[in-house]
Amino acid sequence: MPQPAILKISEIFPSLQGEGLRMGEPTIFVRLTGCNLRCPFCDTKYAWDKGQDYAEDQILTAVMKIRNKHHIDWVCLTGGEPLKQKIEHLVTSLRKAGLKVQLETNGTIHRRVGIDWLTISPKPPEYFFRAEYATKAKEVKLVLTRDLTLNTIRNIRQAFPGRTPILLQPQSNLNWSVNLGNRLLRQAMKIGLRNIRLSIQLHKILNLR
Repeated sequence: MPQPAILKISEIFPSLQGEGLRMGEPTIFVRLTGCNLRCPFCDTKYAWDKGQDYAEDQILTAVMKIRNKHHIDWVCLTGGEPLKQKIEHLVTSLRKAGLKVQLETNGTIHRRVGIDWLTISPKPPEYFFRAEYATKAKEVKLVLTRDLTLNTIRNIRQAFPGRTPILLQPQSNLNWSVNLGNRLLRQAMKIGLRNIRLSIQLHKILNLR
């Protein structure tokens, strides 16, 4: 039986899920510190290094306090890159407490973590992700950076089952990125790629944390 770990946490807070298929759903966010990629377009750079050490019971207490106050059933483990830390025991504890757990990862680190919802977001320039995740992801998010091309979208589409949506997410909802998304989506449709969708960052539109 794995032992509880001391985890470095950037923040724990309630909000609405602002991205992906679970958009708009009340969620408790546990943002873990540290990232192995550190993309220049990252909108949570503060989570690369800043954080405090929490014992697992402290995290669980903080999450349950929010849950009991706001009646939220979903927890999203995000970062940074949450899989840089040993979160397996925390996930087990959260699920035993009756919570549903979403994990957002860039997919470059593989851990066996029993969760309810897996979001994979491969990053440029290589867009590499571990093959073990291909059949497990509920959704794939591709940030619409200037590096993203139709060829990359085609390769990602071929790497995941057709049932898994590929979400094109504009970078911080910037106009040039939205326009790029529209153009790439039209191109993808022309060559017959299916289950490709244009997304947004709802929390930035609503000025939510």
